[in-house]
Amino acid sequence: MRIGLPLSAGVLVVLGLCLQRPQPGRAQSPNPAGAGATRDAVRMAERIDECLAASWAAEGVEPAPAADDAEFMRRVYLDLVGVIPTVAEARSFLDDADTTKRRKLIDRLLGSHLRVEHLATTWRNMLVPRGSAVDGVDGMAGLQNWLRAQFAKNARYDQMVADLMVATGAAQDGPGLFYTAFDLKPEELAANTARVFLGIQIECAQCHDHPFDRWTQRDFWGYAAFFARLARPNANEPGRTMRLVDRPTGEVMLPNTQNVVLPKYPRGDESDTRETGTRRMQLGIWMVSRDNPFVHRAAVNRVWALLFGRGLVEPVDDLGDHNRPSHPQLFDELAAYFADTDYDLRHLLRTLTLTKAYQLTSQVTDDDSPRPELFARMPVKALSAEQLYDCLVRAGLLGSAKSEDRRSGSFDVGRQAFVAKMQSQARSRLDYDAGVAQVLLLVNGPEVAASTGAAASGLLAALEAPVFSPPERIEIVFLATVSRRPSAEEMARCVAHLAQGESADAAREALADILWALVNSAEFSLNH
Repeated sequence: MRIGLPLSAGVLVVLGLCLQRPQPGRAQSPNPAGAGATRDAVRMAERIDECLAASWAAEGVEPAPAADDAEFMRRVYLDLVGVIPTVAEARSFLDDADTTKRRKLIDRLLGSHLRVEHLATTWRNMLVPRGSAVDGVDGMAGLQNWLRAQFAKNARYDQMVADLMVATGAAQDGPGLFYTAFDLKPEELAANTARVFLGIQIECAQCHDHPFDRWTQRDFWGYAAFFARLARPNANEPGRTMRLVDRPTGEVMLPNTQNVVLPKYPRGDESDTRETGTRRMQLGIWMVSRDNPFVHRAAVNRVWALLFGRGLVEPVDDLGDHNRPSHPQLFDELAAYFADTDYDLRHLLRTLTLTKAYQLTSQVTDDDSPRPELFARMPVKALSAEQLYDCLVRAGLLGSAKSEDRRSGSFDVGRQAFVAKMQSQARSRLDYDAGVAQVLLLVNGPEVAASTGAAASGLLAALEAPVFSPPERIEIVFLATVSRRPSAEEMARCVAHLAQGESADAAREALADILWALVNSAEFSLNH
C-alpha cells in the first residue's frame, strides 16, 4: 500500500514508520500561499468556468449575468466567514474602485479568524448529530475547539480526518466527544465517518447488500470492524468520560450469524489491512494514502455544495457509480487539483470563489430558469441558525460580544437557545423549512422585538445622533441588514415614511418600522 504524508508525531512513534508522499515537480509546501498559489487558483478557476461554459453551450443555456458588488460581497461574507459585513466594511468595498477588489476581499476573508470559526461550526454540525449525548454546550465547545485549532493552522484536510480516526481522547478532547456522540458503536461510527469523510452511504448495506450501489453487507461490517475494539475506561468517573483506548480484542459479526468480519477498507479486501498498530491506526494511515479514492472527492464535493448550494454529486454523501456527477470531467479534475495542492481547504475555497460561476447573480429575470445542476445561476441558500443569529449580532441588533468574537472556548447560552429554536432539519441548503415557530421568532420574538424597537435598539439609538440626515439613517439601516444601499425607489418610500412622523418619537418609530421590515425580509434571512 502506498502511504501518504505523515500522521501526527504521536502516531508515528507508536507505529515506528516514516511516511512520505513525494509530489514530482511540486514544491513540498503543506499550505500553498502567496502569489504562486493565487496564480494556481486563478488558472484552476478559469478551467472550472471553461468546463461549465461547455456544458451550458451543449444544453443551449444562457448563464445569468454577473452579480453586482453588493450581492457578491454579502454572499462571499456569508460563505467564507458565516456573517454579513459591518456597515463600514460594506461601504469600503462598495466605494472601492479597484478592479481587483473582489480577489482582495476573498483573500482577506480567508485570513480572518471568523473563517476559522465558521468552518469549525460547519464541520461540527456535520459530525455531531442533533440531540446526541454531547449535543450540549460543553460537548459542542470541546469539539469546536479542536476543529478550530485544525482550521486555524490550515491543517491538511486528509491529515485532520486521519487524526480524528486515531484520537485517544481526554477530559477536554474534542475528538473523544465525537466518538462519545455515537456511544462508541462500531456500526454508527462506520456509517457517520463514511458519510462525512468518504461521501458514501455504506450504512445502506448494514442489513443487506446495497440496493443501488456495489456495497455489500460484508463491506459495511468490514469497515465497522476498524472501530470494534474501541472502549472508554472509567466512563462513570467525572472528568474521564472522554478518554478512549483500543482493546486488544473485539470483533463484529454479520447480523444473525456467528461469522466474524475482519477489517476491510472500502473497495479493498481484508488482506489489505496492516498488522502494525491498532485497527484505528490502520484506518488513519489509509485515510492519507493514495490508495484511498474517497477523501479528496468527498471533500471537494462538500465544499462545492457549501458555496453553490448543491454538490457536483447530489446528495453530497452518496458518491458512487449509481449517482454520477453532473460534470464528471470537472469533478475528476477538481478532486485531483485538491490532492495536488496538499488537501488545502483554504486554497480550494479561494479557487471556487474566484470563478465566474460563483459570482453569477441569483436574480431571476424570466420563467425559464436553468436546471440547478448546471450551475448557470447562483441558487438562493438558506442561512444556518448560527449564521442568522450572528448576522443579527453583526447588524447591532443583538448585543452579544461573545457571539461577535467567537474565538473563545465558551459558548453564548443565548446564542445556543436561539440556534435550538431556529435549527433547520433540511438536508439541502436549497430547502427552506422554517416553520411557524421560527417565523414568529423573527416577527415578534423577544430578541428581534427588542432589537428593532425604537426604545431598545442599539442601532437605532446610535442613529439618533444629529449628524445623520434621514437619508443617511435609511442608508445605514440598509447597509447594516441587507448589505446594500437602497434603490432610488426604496429611498423615496422610506423618506416619505419617516416624514409622516410629527415628533421625534414618531420619527424613531418610523425608522424602527423600516428596520423591522428589513430584518424580516427574505433578503436578510437568505444567502443569495
